[in-house]
Amino acid sequence: MREYTVWSAIAVLAVVALELLWLRTGLFRRLQFWIAMAIVFFFQCLVDGWLTKLSAPIVLYTEDQMLGVRAPWDIPVEDFAFGFAMVTLALLLWEARRDQPE
Repeated sequence: MREYTVWSAIAVLAVVALELLWLRTGLFRRLQFWIAMAIVFFFQCLVDGWLTKLSAPIVLYTEDQMLGVRAPWDIPVEDFAFGFAMVTLALLLWEARRDQPE
């Protein structure tokens, strides 16, 4: 079983469902969110690309736990899914808290 792939997909689906079905902050409709995600992914490519490069990896993955799709610079696609879920969850919780009356 490809656990890393499964858990990264669950993380993305859970965060998207949290926004669409419960919090409804409108975050996904904001250009600022997508710009922030582009900035996150840019720096993730730099750091994660260095950590996971196949020529001299610092972080090793068990290949049978993931899809094996790597792009760009040998970054497992699951890393982008987890990055999206983590940053989006933080922003959603921030927005939900901000919108509550004190």
